[in-house]
Amino acid sequence: MNAQPTRREKSSDETLYCEPEAPMAVEKEKPARESSETDLEIEDTEKFFTTGQRELYLEACKLVGVVPVSYFIRNMEESYVNLNHHGLGPKGTKAIAIALVSNTTVVTLELADNCIMEEGILSLVEMLQENYYLQEMNISDNDLGLEGARILSEFLQNNTSSLFSLQLSGNNFKEESAELFCQALSTNYRIKSLDLSHNQFSDKAGEYLGQMLALNVGLQSLDLSWNHLYIQGVVALCSGLRANVSLKKLDLSMNSFGNEGAAALGEVLRLNNSLAYLDLSSNNISNEGLSKISKGLELNESLKVLKLYLNPLSMDGAVLLILSIKRNPKSKMEDIDISNVLVSEQFVKILDGVCAVHPQLDVMYKAVQGLSNKKNLFTSMSPVKLIQSYADQHKISVLDFFRSLNPSGETTMPVGEFRKAMIQQNKVPINRYEVRELIKKLGEKTDMVDFRSARPRHPALSGLPFCPGQAPGSL
Repeated sequence: MNAQPTRREKSSDETLYCEPEAPMAVEKEKPARESSETDLEIEDTEKFFTTGQRELYLEACKLVGVVPVSYFIRNMEESYVNLNHHGLGPKGTKAIAIALVSNTTVVTLELADNCIMEEGILSLVEMLQENYYLQEMNISDNDLGLEGARILSEFLQNNTSSLFSLQLSGNNFKEESAELFCQALSTNYRIKSLDLSHNQFSDKAGEYLGQMLALNVGLQSLDLSWNHLYIQGVVALCSGLRANVSLKKLDLSMNSFGNEGAAALGEVLRLNNSLAYLDLSSNNISNEGLSKISKGLELNESLKVLKLYLNPLSMDGAVLLILSIKRNPKSKMEDIDISNVLVSEQFVKILDGVCAVHPQLDVMYKAVQGLSNKKNLFTSMSPVKLIQSYADQHKISVLDFFRSLNPSGETTMPVGEFRKAMIQQNKVPINRYEVRELIKKLGEKTDMVDFRSARPRHPALSGLPFCPGQAPGSL
């Protein structure tokens, strides 16, 4: 931990502050430009100069000896900047950091796969100590390793920045790194979203992360997919998760923890009432493990999305799962993904009964055995045309029809609430399979549908035709 100040003391030019009004020191160096960084020469950028921010960045590039990145120059006044795969290296990253110290517009910064190394991480955390506008940062796939984790951990322990989302996927983090993050996030409640996927966390890491979750009251989303947590790691993680009251989204896919890990998660679901999204895809969970998860779901009042794709489940396990939702009158479940499971018509009938109790529920399965076509699931007319026909008859717009379903009258609505409203309305006869199709037509984004997509700019470009008398782009 004490090595960081020493590194800074070795060279006085390691500071992130660059004064553009003192060009003489820069002119003396005239560092060679790295043509691999970008094909934009400094003299070609003069036409883009509108603020001191761009001048500062060019001076920083001269100082560290790199060629300016044209994309950054053009977009440094935007809220979202994507510099993934730009080959920045530590020096290019430092130049970007210098320019961002006083930047007030960039909110999201993408720096994945840039070989930023230790020097680049140091530059970024120094910048974050001064910049109070940057909120989301992606530094995945930079092979940061233990030293990078140490620098980030020190920053997180003393974090006073506005950063709330941090993506650290694919950085070769192992057990020791997990311990550092545990120390930092046990006291840091500013970080709301953390992506640690595609690393090398195993049993001990699960223990450290579990300890962190037991203490942390700020983290809302944690991605641990594609690690090596296995049974002991997930069981240890669950020990802390049972006491957690803030985490809403957890991705544990691709960790191979099997039925024993599923049993521990079933116990979490029985006690935890904050998780809303849980991805357990591809973890070698069979019907035995699913029965434990189902027991937890009988008492759970918060989970909305459960993904179990690519687990060796059969229809018997699927029946246990949906019946557990039926037994729980307080269940909030909206989406279950068992899309590799082949079901029977009997399963569909049972699901119909469950959905009668929980109309917000949708279950994705592979197919129905013996059902050669969709005629038993879908009407001959698409749901879009059904709604259009109703709108035409009542001389209203399609948008007005959708807005009538929303108690707030707004043009966006959570998917679960929209599904429930569509099933329960009696204006247009529509089943849950058609509602699923309709949600896709409305341009589903995360957990929201947007009715404005029912208002196309050109009728030929949309599955939703214009309502009579409705001008393109009008309300």
